[in-house]
Amino acid sequence: MDWLVWLGAGLLLALIEIISLDLVLVMFAGGALAAAGVSAAGGPLWLQIVTFAVVSVVLLLTLRPYLLRHLRDRVPLAETNVAAHVGRAALVVDRVSEIGGRVKLAGEVWTARTEPGAPEVPAGAEVRVVRIDGATAVVAPSPATHPNGS
Repeated sequence: MDWLVWLGAGLLLALIEIISLDLVLVMFAGGALAAAGVSAAGGPLWLQIVTFAVVSVVLLLTLRPYLLRHLRDRVPLAETNVAAHVGRAALVVDRVSEIGGRVKLAGEVWTARTEPGAPEVPAGAEVRVVRIDGATAVVAPSPATHPNGS
């Protein structure tokens, strides 16, 4: 009857994978199904656990990268959270320098700064978000507003 426990664990992991879509839990589900097979064949518990671990690791190291590569080729990866702001345009609310400032980004006011050595950006200018550093947007002048971009 141990095989039913492994089968149940495999199905539960597969269901949770549907929510997460990271292609990690489904690899563990594969390991659980392999352990269920060992259990159904009468293998001892230690062999079931070793089978689960080995199959899971092999799937994680071989099948997951292959699936991720092909998934990304077919479906564009949508950036979320702060990563979605990188590359977006923002409007300078208070002058931005390497010390600080404020920009309006996606309808919200963010603290902002430029890279060290970058020119100060006056209020009203458009900038591009280079990266997000904590709760601060690191920005650079847009080509249209940059003195050398005209």
